[in-house]
Amino acid sequence: MKISILLPYKEDYSPSYAGAVSLFVKESTSISKFKNDIKVYGNTNFKKRFKNYINLKSSDRRFISKNYYYVKNFTKLSRVKKSDIIEIHNRPIYLKYILEENLNSNFVLYFHNDPLKMKGSETLKERLYILENCIHIIFISGWLKKQFFKDINENKFINKFYIIPHSAKKNLINFSKKRNYIIFVGRLNSAKGYDLFGKTLIKILNKYKNWYAIVIGDEPREKITFNHDRFIIKGFKRHEDVINYYKLSKISVTCSKWEEPLGRGGIEASANGCVPVVSDRGGLSETVTNGILLKNLDEKVLFNVIENLIKNERYFKKLQKLNYNNFYLSHQFISSKIDHYRTNLNKKINFLKYNDKNLKIIHITNFNQRHFGRLHYNTGKRINNGFVRLGHNVLNISDRDITYFSKSFNDPSGSRSLEKHILNNFDYFNPDIIVLGHADKVGNDILYELKSRNKNLKIFQWFLDPLSKKGPDHDKNKDRILNNIDIIDATFLTTDPQSLDFKIKNSYFIPNPCDSSFEILKNYENNCYFDLFFAMSHGVHRGVLKKGKFDEREKFIINLKDKTPELRFDLYGIENTQPVWGEQFLSAISNSKMGINLSRGKPIKYYSSDRIVQLIGNGLLTFIHQDTKYQNFFSKNEMIFYKNNDDLIEKLKKYSKDDKSRKQIAKKGRDKYHKYFNSSLVSDFMINKTFEFSNKKKYLWSK
Repeated sequence: MKISILLPYKEDYSPSYAGAVSLFVKESTSISKFKNDIKVYGNTNFKKRFKNYINLKSSDRRFISKNYYYVKNFTKLSRVKKSDIIEIHNRPIYLKYILEENLNSNFVLYFHNDPLKMKGSETLKERLYILENCIHIIFISGWLKKQFFKDINENKFINKFYIIPHSAKKNLINFSKKRNYIIFVGRLNSAKGYDLFGKTLIKILNKYKNWYAIVIGDEPREKITFNHDRFIIKGFKRHEDVINYYKLSKISVTCSKWEEPLGRGGIEASANGCVPVVSDRGGLSETVTNGILLKNLDEKVLFNVIENLIKNERYFKKLQKLNYNNFYLSHQFISSKIDHYRTNLNKKINFLKYNDKNLKIIHITNFNQRHFGRLHYNTGKRINNGFVRLGHNVLNISDRDITYFSKSFNDPSGSRSLEKHILNNFDYFNPDIIVLGHADKVGNDILYELKSRNKNLKIFQWFLDPLSKKGPDHDKNKDRILNNIDIIDATFLTTDPQSLDFKIKNSYFIPNPCDSSFEILKNYENNCYFDLFFAMSHGVHRGVLKKGKFDEREKFIINLKDKTPELRFDLYGIENTQPVWGEQFLSAISNSKMGINLSRGKPIKYYSSDRIVQLIGNGLLTFIHQDTKYQNFFSKNEMIFYKNNDDLIEKLKKYSKDDKSRKQIAKKGRDKYHKYFNSSLVSDFMINKTFEFSNKKKYLWSK
């Protein structure tokens, strides 16, 4: 694959005077897996240039646009040295000039500055033209993306754009060797906040005699001067020299007053162990993880922030280490993101032959690691086992565990840590599918970001909780299932979607899956002591009964027990008997002949909690209300259906005495459930429906 990169005119691709765009291109291409296939085109008068560079001629003619002439020279060369991809940096107007030449290439446009202030992307019409003609658009910050999509529904173009920030090398830092330097790097003008920095630092230096201000940069068009023996102005420096000063400095200040698109200051400061102090303007806030944001730009605020860092050494060192340790915008990371879209450019993933395809899946659900195995037997792990048995490569992310263990002063909810965890795993793993199971901690923004990074990505969700209007938590569960529905490709419910009082697009019923490694009992083979088993809880995460809490099922079971004194009941979560979990649950259920599949709320078509799996899957004779319509799947010789309390009581009494019939029905029910409702089939069904594979396989629950 041949790749041409076109720089802005007069963007010096030289170590002698490299700007931000040149550094971005140089750093990302030098370690790209396509580095031998990349040519960088630009215009500079410096003789020393970075590698893989071709210098284009400029025009000396007075009435010819230098930019237009520059691009026309590029297109002449491009006809000879044809490229699969042409990447245009920070000049949207160049796209129009190049398209006039009808080059047969794929175009990628990078925005390093505000699109609304650049020729070629200022108007809505111009931006729609870019969307139509570019295969991808790259923004170096989320703020730039928002600017570009003003008055445009970005969701329609989710596969068009990526956010790829600038990067820096994370150097090995000896913090004990750092000096009391406060560094400013950039143009020495008021837009960059140099006037604010200088006035504030003079006051800091006057009060704290062992601190220094280090200033790197120049500005020929605006003269702002400060005089102090410890206010040291170094002028313009090569990038390598700038990094060496960051290594020595403790605090970095980037106090821009304008809406800066991103800014390398915060990134390079973080990578070199400085505490970055940045203004909350444009995309600057996206450059730091644990730095300090300046909401108000005045001398008093900046003075107080710096003084607080100087006086509170413990706080300063903690912030310094946090920011350094959490830095992730390395050259390798950013280069891999760029190579990712290059690799997938025009790639048509053929999912029609599903059985020949081993998919990569990121499965995000609550794997309950913080509960130490108490909740090991859960549906998320059953579904996970199904994916693995089908031959897929599965990476697990336990959203609630991550947020629980990541809460901190700087991240009170743990949500930032979760987003970072998902993004990093996504970029390294490059999945075909994201699977969400009750992943309420994962919001719309992160899912849109993942879709923007992989145009072929599919996302589906599964949901087990009741959704009936006459069931518990209806409004809450409805909001949960619809929260990300616009970005979700398919939704799978343990309720018949057609029976709900609201619509969910691309939704399908799935049974609660059983798993051969979880449901290992065959109670019909044993002479069990108890007649009837029933267990409930006041919340699986709580684990114990909550004082004063009442569940309608408790009244039902107690009434049932009172009317059938001849039956031996084994009850948990009722009458002050605590629930049982894990291996204790298996041990308890192994002693019972029969079980009632009783869910909260009024029965609705096909809905059941995962209790049905624990009962029928372990060989108990299972009773279920006929309004669930499970008789569409099972006969009376495989499962017992009751229409009301009296009917249930009569049938319980009958089968508690008729061991032969009970065992036969329980065995047939278990065998059928394991054959047709197992985790492999359920997982297979969800993948097939999401990708709309041409698979002729029949599923018992799907006509």
